[in-house]
Amino acid sequence: MNDVECGGEAERLGDDLFCADLPSTPCPEIGAVLVTGATGYIGGRLVPELLARGYRVRAMVRGRSPECRENWPAVEILEADALDEAALRRAMDGVDTAYYLIHSLLLGRKRFHDADIRAAENFRTAAAAAGVRRIIYLGGLGDVRARLSNHLRSRIEVADRLVLGPVPVTRLRAAVVIGSGSASYEIVKNIVSKLPVIPVPRFGLTRCQPIGVRDVVKYLVGCLETEATTGREFDIGGLDVLTYRRMAEILARLLGRRRLFVRVPGDTIRFYAFAASFLTPVPAAMTRALMEGLRNDVVVQEDSIRKILPFRPLSYREAIVRAMTREEQDRIHTRWTHAYPPAHELALKLHELPGGARYTAEYAILSDREPASLFRSICRIGGKEGWFAGNWMWRLRGWADTVLGGVGAARGRRSRTHLQVNDVIDFWRIEDLVPGRRLLLRAEMKLPGRAWLAFGIRGAGDRHRLSVTAYYDTNSLFGRLYWYAFLPFHHYIFTGLIRQIEKRS
Repeated sequence: MNDVECGGEAERLGDDLFCADLPSTPCPEIGAVLVTGATGYIGGRLVPELLARGYRVRAMVRGRSPECRENWPAVEILEADALDEAALRRAMDGVDTAYYLIHSLLLGRKRFHDADIRAAENFRTAAAAAGVRRIIYLGGLGDVRARLSNHLRSRIEVADRLVLGPVPVTRLRAAVVIGSGSASYEIVKNIVSKLPVIPVPRFGLTRCQPIGVRDVVKYLVGCLETEATTGREFDIGGLDVLTYRRMAEILARLLGRRRLFVRVPGDTIRFYAFAASFLTPVPAAMTRALMEGLRNDVVVQEDSIRKILPFRPLSYREAIVRAMTREEQDRIHTRWTHAYPPAHELALKLHELPGGARYTAEYAILSDREPASLFRSICRIGGKEGWFAGNWMWRLRGWADTVLGGVGAARGRRSRTHLQVNDVIDFWRIEDLVPGRRLLLRAEMKLPGRAWLAFGIRGAGDRHRLSVTAYYDTNSLFGRLYWYAFLPFHHYIFTGLIRQIEKRS
């Protein structure tokens, strides 16, 4: 099995590092560095930078994380939840500096504030008890004197709670983060790509100072290596201050698309977020949380960090070009889907079901193709290539899931050719992957039960058994009716799918 094609990317650890020109000196002698949110969009890019600069890194994750162990064999992986004080104390033991990259935004508008505050207070207490020397926190940019969105207000309150403890906190505040795989970038790009006429509501004219993801990571690393940042608060941003309309215009020009921008009255965030969920891979719940911050100007007010860490940040145009280049090269290392839906890493696994799934349906064919070739074909399902057979049915199911407030089928894939555990494929997430033999997907769409889809290759000699198995578990009457209602469609979809997998191998 070709590891580059499917099943791992550990070899990329040294590629594409951001901090080569960072004007600070590594200090790996300080001891262990804890990175919370290590499987998230920012944390997943910070860890390789710290490793490359010689630091001993401990990554805190909420659930079993085989992709972390595969990609970062030198990292100590520790399972803990910021809402569990005892687990936090264990995670902090022997730590010099802790990065706080946790947020509960995706829990929903009513829950994320309380969860954020409780997590921050637990973190503050555990850090003090463990003798942690520093905390570095990445929050949101916004004028505290203005009427901020719930999300931005919560990020500011988290910082306020962290600094109440005895451990000095370095606070970084950033606006929109632009990079390959970032939710903000994918929302704007998809709207610009799909709409010839783009409505501009009132919030489209507010000002923003976007920052490239590589500059965010450089500031995070630079603060660790510069004592002058200890206990201070800094705004970080890119070179440009732009309206959201102007950001879309620049992206349209880079994509070579002629677009008409039309000013429209009103700024109903809920409506625009719901509409955007049909045009972009980002679900409505996440889009709404991001859009609520668009009513406020988010511009750097205090930029003294530019003197402490005097590197040139990217312009908005440069950040977009880099993101587009990464997509073209199929080298997106982390994506917003790593953190959505919330707590996906804690979801019940197929092997954890008592007695196994209640309902199964298997479809198989015998093939004389090489197993490696068959498995490479399996690993290309979903995303832009679709599901090889019955694509209209997959799209219809994804559309229905979007209407119901689910993840939808437009999330696509992080990579066209690489897969690893916890990657998403449309409305599925990879639960298990055995190169050359098995790919197990867990459903994340709205369902009256739990569902999995397993692809397998068995046998030896000249012929091999290629199979796809649907697993479904439910305790409700509606859940059972759902299974039997869709069972006839399974035969059509899955037999066509495995035949196309063989044909394309």
